[in-house]
Amino acid sequence: MWASLVVVFGALIIVWGGTYLFQRWQMHHYATVIDEDQFARGIHKAQVVDVRQDNDFRKGHILGARNIPYAYLTQQYSELRKDMPVYLYDAGTTAVIQAARVLYKHGYRDLYILAGGYLEWHGKTKKDKYAD
Repeated sequence: MWASLVVVFGALIIVWGGTYLFQRWQMHHYATVIDEDQFARGIHKAQVVDVRQDNDFRKGHILGARNIPYAYLTQQYSELRKDMPVYLYDAGTTAVIQAARVLYKHGYRDLYILAGGYLEWHGKTKKDKYAD
C-alpha cells in the first residue's frame, strides 16, 4: 500500500513539475519577462494590456492599461499595433502566458510580461469609482 502511495505521489510531483517547466518555457519563448522597474520605465512607450476579466480590471488596474480579457483576445488582437511593444499582465502569470502565445502566433514579436502580474505591482493604479 505504501509503495503505491509513493508511486502516485511521485507521479503527481512529476506531472506538476513538468507543467510548471512547460509554462516557464512558454512564457520565455513567446515574450520577455520583465520586473516591475523595467515595466514602469517602458510603460509610456508601449501598449499596456490587462488580460484579466472586466470586473477585476474595474476594481483596479495599472494606470494607462487597456482591458482585453484573454477570452476575447483571439477576436480583438488586431486592435493592437504590431509596431509598438505590448506589455501584458494578469493577476499572476497563467492567462498572460496564453495571451502572449496568441499574440505571438498572430505576428506580434515585441511582447513583455510583468513578472508577478498585477498582484506584485506597486506602481500607479486606477480604480473605477463604481467598482465593488
